[in-house]
Amino acid sequence: MTISGFVFRNAFRNKRRLLLSVTSVAVSLFLLVTLQVALRELTNPINDEGSSLRIIVRNKVSLAMPLPARQLATLERIPGIAAVSPFSFYGGLYKGDEKFTSFAQFAVDPARVDLLISDARAPKEQLDAWKADRTSCIVGKMTADRYGLKIGDRMQFTSQLYPADLEFKVAGIYAGTADDRNVMFHQKYLDEALGNPGTVGTWWVRAASIEEAPLVTQRINDAFANTSAQVRAESERAFVLGFISMLGDVKTLISGISIVVVFALLLVTVSTMSMAIRERFRELAILKAIGFRRRELFAFILAESFGLAMLGAVIGAGGAYWLFHTVDIQKLSNGLFVIFEVTPRMMGLAFSVAALLAVLAALAPILSVARTSVVQGLKTLD
Repeated sequence: MTISGFVFRNAFRNKRRLLLSVTSVAVSLFLLVTLQVALRELTNPINDEGSSLRIIVRNKVSLAMPLPARQLATLERIPGIAAVSPFSFYGGLYKGDEKFTSFAQFAVDPARVDLLISDARAPKEQLDAWKADRTSCIVGKMTADRYGLKIGDRMQFTSQLYPADLEFKVAGIYAGTADDRNVMFHQKYLDEALGNPGTVGTWWVRAASIEEAPLVTQRINDAFANTSAQVRAESERAFVLGFISMLGDVKTLISGISIVVVFALLLVTVSTMSMAIRERFRELAILKAIGFRRRELFAFILAESFGLAMLGAVIGAGGAYWLFHTVDIQKLSNGLFVIFEVTPRMMGLAFSVAALLAVLAALAPILSVARTSVVQGLKTLD
């Protein structure tokens, strides 16, 4: 029998324990990879060239407080601003949703929004139809595909924020942005439904260049510093991260859960290897007696531990990679995530954790074998 065959047969001696051990490692590493991907997607929102130019201007006191529509004239005079539009979050529930709709709806000025979302692609006739009909909207392709929407369909929303339920006609479907989920409609339509209050939720601004963007942000803040409606201007990425921060310290929470998962996995693997080696003390003593050196016995134990851990890693981490590159994560997460990418760094982390656990799990059995003499080992009962 070869050395590798000897290690292989020892590992498969107790098939039930092997199955449970590998399954524990696989499930734990699958969960670890999932948590790391979720953490990355939540704390690193999409940041393409278009979003780097866009700036959100909100009320400095609270996002829930509207801004006066008359601010538009001041914003248009600020140097470095290429385009500006109202940007009011509607927050409606669509098509039977009871608590949460997976896509956002924003009231904008269609005549001004072209430069703001220059990366969006939609046929010109659809955009013209949207601009001409104030009761119409344009829909992101992801949302259109999910709900089977087509040009001319009606979308009914029940508002959670405003005392006005709205119905839109789908005039166009856009694609090409980093997040093709949103619905955009006319700010004037919302104003009419609310009795023309003369307010907007936020302003959506596009800087003339990436170099100008920080300067534009400061100019906007300064322009309204001594007014009754002071503002806070921030990049689109910072604005999204501000929303995420409302959920609490997500990074600490997920990191803490990941540590607990790894610690629980360590306990399982150490216990499994300790039981497996304890059953074979007599065999190891015989190997010592016939001339096998300690380092060779240590290598047998480490190889078995490493093999079990790597098999679990292949199943768990590999399964996560395959699953998240195969399924529709937007549908699976009810729209919470647009993408769910398992990066090579995450795969490396999973296999590194498995390798470290294999070494740590083998330490206790190795120390026991080192302290046990041949005579003591032969006296050990199976």
